[in-house]
Amino acid sequence: MHATSLSALKQKLSAALPPDCFIDDAVRMAPYECDGLSAYKQMPQLVVLPENVEQVQAVMRACQETRTPVVPRGAGTCLSGGATPHPDGIVLSVAKLNQILHIDEKNRTATVLPGVRNLAISQAVAPLGLYYAPDPSSQIACTIGGNVAENAGGVHCLKYGLTVHNVLQVKMVLLSGEVVTLGSESLDSPGYDLLALVMGSEGMLGMIVEVTVRLLPTPPVARVLMASFDDLGKAGEAVSAVIAAGIIPAGFEMMDKPAIRAVEDFVHAGYPTEAEAILLCELDGVEQDIEPQLETVTTLLKKSGAVEVGLAEDEAQRALFWSGRKNAFPAVGRISPDYYCMDGTIPRKALAHVLQTIAALSKKHGLAVANVFHAGDGNLHPLILYDANKPGELERTEEFGGEILDLCIAVGGTITGEHGVGLEKVDRMCVQFSDEELAQFRLIREAFDPDGLLNPDKAIPTLNRCAEFGAMHVHHGKMSHPDLERF
Repeated sequence: MHATSLSALKQKLSAALPPDCFIDDAVRMAPYECDGLSAYKQMPQLVVLPENVEQVQAVMRACQETRTPVVPRGAGTCLSGGATPHPDGIVLSVAKLNQILHIDEKNRTATVLPGVRNLAISQAVAPLGLYYAPDPSSQIACTIGGNVAENAGGVHCLKYGLTVHNVLQVKMVLLSGEVVTLGSESLDSPGYDLLALVMGSEGMLGMIVEVTVRLLPTPPVARVLMASFDDLGKAGEAVSAVIAAGIIPAGFEMMDKPAIRAVEDFVHAGYPTEAEAILLCELDGVEQDIEPQLETVTTLLKKSGAVEVGLAEDEAQRALFWSGRKNAFPAVGRISPDYYCMDGTIPRKALAHVLQTIAALSKKHGLAVANVFHAGDGNLHPLILYDANKPGELERTEEFGGEILDLCIAVGGTITGEHGVGLEKVDRMCVQFSDEELAQFRLIREAFDPDGLLNPDKAIPTLNRCAEFGAMHVHHGKMSHPDLERF
């Protein structure tokens, strides 16, 4: 940003916001230089932390008038570079917009500002016997605004859905400063379903300033089975067998041996460290329904090749099992200087094939990988271990990650499940979507942000970028990109 433009922006913002809503020195802005994908870093020109909706409106109008890029930011836990700053722009943080506005016990809803932490909602409504279902691993820190931007899921999304299934209404400030309300507090609203459009929009359509979420009754009983396998393929087949039997677990997670060992060393969750894979399968509901389901699932897991199937003895052990899974990412961080967390989704039937292919790619690139899966819905999180201090290793890691995404597409899946596209996967959008589809994405974005100032260069590639990437597209249901022919 030119110094004159930055000065004009600061002048406009200073008239609308108090001094403690700005950060403009390099040392204090350093925590904002990246999100959870620390491989990509960029200092912003300014960090702005508004305290209310009116201040958000003032910031958006000032940025439009000075043509300043705006990067919305929640807690910065995004793993795809979606909150990476723009070199000529500002970071607009929701850190101070962190109040729970209203809890409606009768209608089972909560209305919150975007900076409220995911876990804080469940903690606030727990005395009412309620909770908020989406529970990403970062739920202790991630914000509801960020959850909406990424359409976050979690270990229990198989049964209870993603953010899009658990949000009723969103208020959003457009770049012009106008406040729009999408959805309603009722079960449905008239007109186009623009609420779903905003879910996963990665800050490119507007700034989320208020969210009304759906609350659920806490299940009276929740039981967790842990099954260990001596073969990854068998574990993948077991997942399909359970779902095919008509049983939808509340959570159905998989980890391979490297992830198991890292987690056990960190959390001491009681995981079998010699197993090639484990499955955590949680069933919840009322006691009379859960008991027969536990028997059926146990039988299916054993028939699929489980070496051992155990049941959490009590609530403390159940919580410990899940603590291990939710701490998989930091656990892997303890055994490697850096790791690159991938996120793709595949049909469940392809789990065994994809796991075997990832193992082959790991050998090809000479990089270890620890696999963590939302196995029930086919959402993969391979963690590629590398050392950024070694020349060329990050580039090799990115190539490996790109091949995993190509693999997901080749088996009929998609390049993201819940982490978004951001900067990380923008090139692979050229592989998955045709020119016409990408053009439609851009038209939708322009309808909300004609100046292209909201989180620019993220998620939707330009046609020139696709041409430079050398991607061919989906034509008549077939992939013709050369990188996909290997799979």
